[in-house]
Amino acid sequence: MTPATGPAAPPRERFDAAGRRVLLVCVAGGFTTLLDQSVLNTAIPALRESLHAGPAHLQWIVAGYSLAFGLALVPGGRLGDVRGRKWFFVTGLAVFTAVSVLSATATEPWVLVAARLLQGAGAGLVNSQMIGTIQDVFDGQLRARALGMYAVTGGLAFALGPPIGGAVLAAVGPEFGWRLTFLLNVPFGLATVVLAARCLPRPRPSARDADLDLVGLLLVAALTLVLMLPFVQPPAWTGWLAFGAAAALLLGALVWWQRRCARAGGHPLIHPALTRSAPYALGTAVAMAQFGSSVAAGLVLAMFLQDGLGLSPMGAALVALPSAVSMGVASALAWRVVRRFGRRTVTAGLTLAALVMLTGGLVVRWAPTGGLPWLLAGLQLLGGAAAGVMGATNQAYVLRHAPAEAAGVSGAILQMAQRIAAAVCVSALSGVYLRATGGGGGHRAAYTSASAVCAAVAALAVLASVLASRAAAREDGGPVAAREDARPVAVPLPGQAAPEAPAPGRTGEVRADEVGDEVGEVPVGEAQAGKVRAGEVPARG
Repeated sequence: MTPATGPAAPPRERFDAAGRRVLLVCVAGGFTTLLDQSVLNTAIPALRESLHAGPAHLQWIVAGYSLAFGLALVPGGRLGDVRGRKWFFVTGLAVFTAVSVLSATATEPWVLVAARLLQGAGAGLVNSQMIGTIQDVFDGQLRARALGMYAVTGGLAFALGPPIGGAVLAAVGPEFGWRLTFLLNVPFGLATVVLAARCLPRPRPSARDADLDLVGLLLVAALTLVLMLPFVQPPAWTGWLAFGAAAALLLGALVWWQRRCARAGGHPLIHPALTRSAPYALGTAVAMAQFGSSVAAGLVLAMFLQDGLGLSPMGAALVALPSAVSMGVASALAWRVVRRFGRRTVTAGLTLAALVMLTGGLVVRWAPTGGLPWLLAGLQLLGGAAAGVMGATNQAYVLRHAPAEAAGVSGAILQMAQRIAAAVCVSALSGVYLRATGGGGGHRAAYTSASAVCAAVAALAVLASVLASRAAAREDGGPVAAREDARPVAVPLPGQAAPEAPAPGRTGEVRADEVGDEVGEVPVGEAQAGKVRAGEVPARG
């Protein structure tokens, strides 16, 4: 008797030639723009010595890129959706590549600051088109695989950045090495621009108006600058009060304008419904604290390893490498952990991250110098695993609770918030470290102080995560982190219109390791309305 067998597995879909070319362009564009930031961290000490850059210059060089990147995401996604993505992709990457040459040839710190702002804007414009292009071109299983490949590319760029930067500086020396790290973007960028012009689909402009909320964007930019400036140029106590008052006024003006824009039937930058959803608002706060503290901690670590311990750029890169490796592995396995423990995975990961940051500061303060690189490398291994498990998981849960009327902008706002948080945290943490060492303090004490601030920010994220879990439980009508849907739901794409309900029999889920970019982020790209897409579920009100 022939044993009974189950139904045959559906055949594995394959990319056709045109699809492979589009995917190659998107992967190459993502790799080029995401590699830049991770390479630069290793080169910061060499850059500082070559240009005689002060603390304020270094803060703007790193934080300005994140600020411009974040501010370009929402308008870039909306323009691409209305006018077509192809030429916005090409333009953004061409700007990024051309300005990389300007960065490499800068002879004054302020020139490099300006170039980094332009690079960030170009990178934001590129990344706002990539996921939308994948959504437009692929369907079903192929879309999930394409998103997975894009996620792997982001992790690969993040992992390869420090050792590439270290190898370049070791090969040609610090004076020319930091310039060469910027020139690495040029061949990748030029090749991708050519491929994009040839291979991306022809744009299909919409008759709709882009309706950009420029007032809202300017208010967000002004608020971010007011939060950054006290750390870049520390004022007297009266100055801190003035900056605090200005921040309160700008925040009030932003809230008023967004509500006014929504009542007038416009498209506000931050839909008021998002701030009324406690799970979304608290989850966004978690994402901001986690991303901002981790980016700032990586920069401070690179400076301490080279300035404080005297390691070579390659040695510093090797200490940080375990974090990237464990992050990639943990991201791939995150869905299994979440299946078992649900939303508590995010809180546990944040707790581990806070403990790693706090322990790192204490180890640097008290451990002997000889074993310090090994101890820090071990802590980096744990920190990377924590980030890999919680990053995409938190985003999935956050966007699941985005109100239906704001589902089209919820992902874009989440990503913009993360980039802005990175800009503020980098300004604050690098300011703490650089001014502590510049004022005659020791590198160990400065690193301990910076790590304590990072740990405090991560601890606030733990509290926000607990509150978000409780708010989600109230909204769902069940116990906290009920295993109703242990694997994270698919992340709705930034700028995407609210999808319809999935067809019967479809869960609309993808694994956590199938969506994301450099640190579990989902880049922006407004997608076509009214379609049910693989890996999507309707936004929950």
